[in-house]
Amino acid sequence: METRLANLLRIIVEEYIATAQPVGSQSLVERYRLDISPATVRNWFAELEDLGCCMQPHTSGGRIPTEHGFQTYIELFIRPKTPARRDRETLEQAAMAPDEEGRRAKNVAKAHAELSGSAAVMGWRHADTYYTGLSQLFAQPEFKDWQRVINLTEILDHLDDALNTLRKTRFNQPRILIGKECPFGPACGAVIASTDDALIGLLGPMRMDYQRALSLMTTALEILS
Repeated sequence: METRLANLLRIIVEEYIATAQPVGSQSLVERYRLDISPATVRNWFAELEDLGCCMQPHTSGGRIPTEHGFQTYIELFIRPKTPARRDRETLEQAAMAPDEEGRRAKNVAKAHAELSGSAAVMGWRHADTYYTGLSQLFAQPEFKDWQRVINLTEILDHLDDALNTLRKTRFNQPRILIGKECPFGPACGAVIASTDDALIGLLGPMRMDYQRALSLMTTALEILS
């Protein structure tokens, strides 16, 4: 992908993550002080549409990323990074709980969910499951669509099965699964990783902040190990 289109895709995705609203050409030119006209931005939008990376949900509105657009953005721009010191301190504090009946890992998962604004799920080798942060997940704008909530709750009802499937693969490094690849539903995104005795995941809408989620997951794994 050409650099100009990759940079525009990055702006579209990150604006959409922040606002949950379609991204317009005029607002991009003004907000980022782009040295091009809104008409040029619209032409580039059209090129990204031809590549399958964005779409226009309403005829006269802005663009939103497609699943392929999110995948391309993740491949081009998302890398493990050190989280803010405050985030690391929060996770370290959570890990100070006694390591009995999975309490330490559950505390870290809870802190993980709160910091990321997502749900956290865990599955141990002996098939126990744990999840937290569902209220934060359902508060996301995407889940104002009641059918999506129903679809997700049906998946959560079968959480054991989803985690058992995931446990068949060891994720030595955190992996991002979105859309059709996400075991929790095509409207969702997840960051999944394995510890020595469990699988841990962050679950959000496809519009989740993957950079933050990946950085938090990487740090949580370091702390739990």
